[in-house]
Amino acid sequence: MVKNDESTDDIRGADQSDIPTPADEDILDTSAPLTVADGLRGKFELAVILGSIPFWLLVFWFSRTQMMDRGRYGILFLGGVLLLYLLIELPYTIEEKNWLETVMLTASGGIVSVVTVYLFAFYTDVVYTRAGQAYDYEIILALAISLVVIYLTWRSFGMTFLIVVLGGIGYGFAGPYLSGTLSHGGLTIERTLRILAISGDGFYGFLTQLVAAWIALFLLYAGLLKAYGAFGLILRIAVRSAKYIDSGIAQTAVLASAIIGSVNGSQTANAGMTGSFTIPLMKKSGIKPETAGGIEAVASTSGQVLPPVMGAGAFIMASLITGVTYGNVIIAGLIPAVILVVSIFIAVHYVAAPQINDPSMSGLFDDKLSRKEGILESTKYGLPLLLLVYQLGIVQVTVMTAALQTAVAMIALGLLIPLIDTALEGGSLGATLIHTLKQTLEGFRQGVIVLAPIAIILAAINGVVDILMATGVPTAISLTLMDLSGGIPLIAFFLAMVICILLGLGMPTTASYTVVALLIAPTLINQFLIPDLAAHYFVFYAAILAGLTPPIATCVAVATGIAGGDFWRTCVEAIKISAPLFVLPFVFVYHPAVVSGEFSAASLSAGAIALLGSIAIIHGINYRFTFDRGATFGLRLVFAVAGIVAMVHPVQMVQFGALGLVIVLYGLQTTLKRPEPAGSVAGAGRGGQP
Repeated sequence: MVKNDESTDDIRGADQSDIPTPADEDILDTSAPLTVADGLRGKFELAVILGSIPFWLLVFWFSRTQMMDRGRYGILFLGGVLLLYLLIELPYTIEEKNWLETVMLTASGGIVSVVTVYLFAFYTDVVYTRAGQAYDYEIILALAISLVVIYLTWRSFGMTFLIVVLGGIGYGFAGPYLSGTLSHGGLTIERTLRILAISGDGFYGFLTQLVAAWIALFLLYAGLLKAYGAFGLILRIAVRSAKYIDSGIAQTAVLASAIIGSVNGSQTANAGMTGSFTIPLMKKSGIKPETAGGIEAVASTSGQVLPPVMGAGAFIMASLITGVTYGNVIIAGLIPAVILVVSIFIAVHYVAAPQINDPSMSGLFDDKLSRKEGILESTKYGLPLLLLVYQLGIVQVTVMTAALQTAVAMIALGLLIPLIDTALEGGSLGATLIHTLKQTLEGFRQGVIVLAPIAIILAAINGVVDILMATGVPTAISLTLMDLSGGIPLIAFFLAMVICILLGLGMPTTASYTVVALLIAPTLINQFLIPDLAAHYFVFYAAILAGLTPPIATCVAVATGIAGGDFWRTCVEAIKISAPLFVLPFVFVYHPAVVSGEFSAASLSAGAIALLGSIAIIHGINYRFTFDRGATFGLRLVFAVAGIVAMVHPVQMVQFGALGLVIVLYGLQTTLKRPEPAGSVAGAGRGGQP
């Protein structure tokens, strides 16, 4: 069984070929199933649903009252998540008759239960009264829960992530045996286990507490969106949008993936969740499997940086930067988000429109929303999001309160709107209420399914980060980066970006960002005097690129499995579409006004220049030129290079010169453009060119 990020409806490490692809007639039926499976799996699904009810009630209660120490609540939260995850996993190992893993999962459940009860009951004594000390049996408990977390990390995310976790823990022991800047005094086994499990930090530290207090409710919101059928509305928009733009089908896939991706916290999970519907939709319209997979991978990745949630990374950024509020983080992310959205929109139009045979999708989607249904559905899904933006951006309540209100509003409208619709149609209110209650319970289960792997990897990363901090590794990385770059900023920034991609390794957004924010961002801030927000946005954007960068490219791998295309060609398509995303981090460090959190003349002008430069890159890479091979290659190269210079060069006059060159080239291209050959792909239909 291949281990990877959660890519399908469940979070097993399924082989990508096993990812279900809906039949054409089922593409619009995007609400989650309302009945549990038969047999053993159905019993476990029912157990997960029943277990998720008190779990989410606990989350609601804490978010509303906060009548518990956050560290103590984090222990209870992580224990509940792990137990629900084990219930999700067990039926598959039993059905596959994998008795070794069945025993390991069962034993893990016992260990989690014992450790959770013990730490919860004796929290004050363990964390405060005897801080820095532990009984022998507590060390044994710490070892047991550490092995469980390591095992579940491997089961959820595979060998690559296991190596990262073990490497981080091992570095704590290996310090005395290393030379140079990476050496340190070393940690004892007892101290390591205390850091990991019985100090109030480690697996139960600030990341787990942040997930428990803030992020969990947004992931529940994502699960409810799926259960209530949000994809149905979004995909129906494709039919309407195709009337106005040739690439409407593909653009709607981008919209669906970006919206859901912004709240579910994992680009790879999002590619599996939304891609199982958007990719078949694109393929049905004539888009090649590699192009469809590339579009979905890029859309799922771009969703991670879209305000107001930013894949839950915004909350961690606000908690890590002293003196910066959540509102500052969101405002700082608006200009980069506009650059990214516009450039991806143009790129998707260039690559998708020429391939779409029937933009109207006639004959496939006869079931279109009426005006009344459109208003009700838009109200159901739109009001919670508007409430979130209003409460965070205008009223400026705490993130926890806004998250709670958003989740509760989604549940209330998910129950109420169908009842209103039924009353208007004269249907059975009782049957509708039962149906929506089942959807709500399924939303609870979907929320757990999305949350569990993210909570596991963040707990593991929290433990590793605390160990690395105890060894002083951020200072060592800073010195090493300075040595390798020779103090030259451009080289240092490039090396930092490569390190961020390697450390990202396709992890959930929150996990990858946390690692690079603690290990790489301080170097940019302290050694190169980059402003805090600019440095953190640099590593944030760079870390999510791991999902698109081969040979790892986990987000592309999931999309490829659904599309049935070639992995490497899909990677090429994804990189071509997302090319400006690889340049944007350098914009932040050379033009920090773009992410200053202010809408000043400097930030707006820098953002406008970066936007035009990104469009030039997209045009050069993705436009279908009609010149001979040599001239086409030359034009592509000049457009791309000029766009990069316009985006990142620190001297504004040079940026203007690069943009002037782009304008001249575009004028020449338009003047000298050859007609398309009759019957060519690009010339058939509407061609996809502006």
